[in-house]
Amino acid sequence: MKILIVGSGGREHAIAASVAKSPKVSKIYCAPGNAGIGLIAECVPIGAMEFDKITAFAKEKEIDLTIVGMDDPLVGGLIDELEKEGLRAFGPRKNAAILEGSKAFSKDLMKKYNIPTAAYETFDSAKEALSYLESARFPIVLKADGLALGKGVLICQDLKEAKEGVKAIMLDKQFGTAGNRLVIEEFMTGREVSVLSYVDGKTIKTMTSAQDHKRALDGDQGLNTGGMGTFSPSPFYTKEVDEFCRKNIYQATVDAMAAEGREFKGIIFFGLMLTENGPRVLEYNARFGDPEAQVVLPRMKNDIIEVMEACIDGTLDQIDLSFEDNAAVCVVLASKGYPVEYEKGFLIEGLEKFEGQDSCFCFHAGTKKTDQGIVTNGGRVLGITAKGRDLLEARKNAYEAVQWINFENKYMRCDIGKAIEEV
Repeated sequence: MKILIVGSGGREHAIAASVAKSPKVSKIYCAPGNAGIGLIAECVPIGAMEFDKITAFAKEKEIDLTIVGMDDPLVGGLIDELEKEGLRAFGPRKNAAILEGSKAFSKDLMKKYNIPTAAYETFDSAKEALSYLESARFPIVLKADGLALGKGVLICQDLKEAKEGVKAIMLDKQFGTAGNRLVIEEFMTGREVSVLSYVDGKTIKTMTSAQDHKRALDGDQGLNTGGMGTFSPSPFYTKEVDEFCRKNIYQATVDAMAAEGREFKGIIFFGLMLTENGPRVLEYNARFGDPEAQVVLPRMKNDIIEVMEACIDGTLDQIDLSFEDNAAVCVVLASKGYPVEYEKGFLIEGLEKFEGQDSCFCFHAGTKKTDQGIVTNGGRVLGITAKGRDLLEARKNAYEAVQWINFENKYMRCDIGKAIEEV
């Protein structure tokens, strides 16, 4: 099979690494890819939102399966465009990708179908949002309705902070058109857990759990980022939590989308908050999380192509999804100043040390190949993932492996997975 992967980050590198293990696959392309993906796939200079070029390329190369990794092209309808041309593609169609594309839609869906989530209100006007805040309880959460690279969520401690947040999102358009509509949500406390799942429209198969670290600085301080590291599985995701979510959240979401005429095929990412009143849905994503994919996929035993084809064909119920009985931790190496301002173009040293490793992986996120070698080309540069018998060993291995890599302005959090020491 010839495979085309759409995207350019650590998530797409993790997908490509899994695809490369499939005996069904003879050739992998990636549009646009990055320097790391280029080691296992042929990168083509086509942007993820260049739908016409992607479909033309897929037809020209007779691609057997296109895997869309990123949220923007999914929400924009790339799967629909590929299917119109008779091409097989993995991911939700536009009318289903709205599950991630609009927070207002997803909150309304949960309310309608009694899926546990935080109380909320939605606003199209900054004036009305500000008026509502005058009598609100704090802390409170402000969410830009649309896609904002995982950064469009503000936790506000008081009225002053909340007013500034409304201004930043709705008036100053800090997150662009994503802030045309605003969701104001009850602040929930508890452990956060991420659960990825494969869905074929009617059947859902969940993957192993994970936990992301969104804040830029140690101790969960600083600005929200696209993710500074992850670990899998989460020791806080117990058998009881799993049973509750299967009964009240997972299948209920798939059934709700089907009932709305928005059959969902692809990946649903469940962002959960384990509150004292039980698990609640924080958010949905319509694709693999990044960097969650970097700790979940290396532990998956199945042939990823078989699973994805089952999702497309509606035969997921025939797949026995299984994962290694171990753990993985990913530490993101970022450019100093991320997620605000940072420099690019610094030479990365030590990448060769990951060659031939079967328990340590270096997933490229923001890298570029040049005549001098591979250089930094983004805020998040690399995801260093290591496996271990348990989370403590995986964490130790990951922090040893990050020392193999050097580049100017290298920055990382030093407390990824620290919570597992408390268990």
